[in-house]
Amino acid sequence: MLLAIDCGNTNTVFAIWDGEQFLASWRTSTEWQRTADQYYVWLSTLMKLQGIEAQITDMIISSTVPRVVFNLRVMADRYFNTRPLVVGKPDCLLPVDVRVDQGTAVGPDRLVNTVAGHDLYGGDLIMVDFGTATTFDVVDRDGAYIGGVIAPGVNLSLEALHQAAAALPHVDISKPQAVIGTNTVTCMQSGVFWGYVGLVREICARIKAEREREMRVISTGGLAPLFQQSEALFDAFEDDLTIHGLTVIHQFNKDAA
Repeated sequence: MLLAIDCGNTNTVFAIWDGEQFLASWRTSTEWQRTADQYYVWLSTLMKLQGIEAQITDMIISSTVPRVVFNLRVMADRYFNTRPLVVGKPDCLLPVDVRVDQGTAVGPDRLVNTVAGHDLYGGDLIMVDFGTATTFDVVDRDGAYIGGVIAPGVNLSLEALHQAAAALPHVDISKPQAVIGTNTVTCMQSGVFWGYVGLVREICARIKAEREREMRVISTGGLAPLFQQSEALFDAFEDDLTIHGLTVIHQFNKDAA
C-alpha cells in the first residue's frame, strides 16, 4: 500500500493508493515543527476512523517546504519500516526530462504536475496551479518539463493588499456580480478576480504564441473551479493532479528497480 504525501506551502495532503484507486485522502496545515510521532498519531487515527487497516509498505513525498521532509522520513522509518522516495532527490527517477537552465532547481510539485499531466493528457500542455503561488508549467510534446511562469497566488495578493493598505479589509475571493464595485469589498474582489482571469488568459496566449502551436490548458488547485465558472480559461480541471503524479512516479521507480 502506497502513502503519497504532497506537502505544499500552505497545506499537506496524505493519500493512500492501493494500486488501482485511492482509498482515502486527508489534508492538514503544513507545519515544519510537527514531529514524526504527531504525524503518525494523526494519520493512524484517521485511518482507523475510515476503517482502513491495510499496511503501508511504500511512501513517496513531494515537498515545497524542505524542513518538513526530515520528520516525514522519520515517520516512514519508525512506523512503516520503509524508506520514502522524495521527488527532487537523485534516487527518485522521473519518467520525463527536465529541460531548464543548468543548475536551476525546479519545485518538486511542478515536476509532479508535469508527470501527471503527461500521463493523463499527453504533451503540449500548460499546467496552471492555483496554490500559494500561481504557477504555469509548460509540457513539451514528449512530456518534458521546459519551464514556466510564477505569479503571486490569489490569496497572497489579497493578503498583501490588506497588510499594505490600512484602509483595505481582508476579503475572501469570489466572483463579483459586476466589474464595477460599489463598495470596498466588491472593488477588491473585482480587481483580484478579473485581474487573474486576464493574467491567466494573457500568459497562456503568450505561451502558445511563443511555442507556435495549440496547447491544452489544465488547471489544478482549490481556486481553479472559481475561475472556470464563466470564463473558458481551461480545457480541463484536475483536483488531485499532484497526488496522481506521485503514484505515476512511484510506479516508474518500482518498474526501474
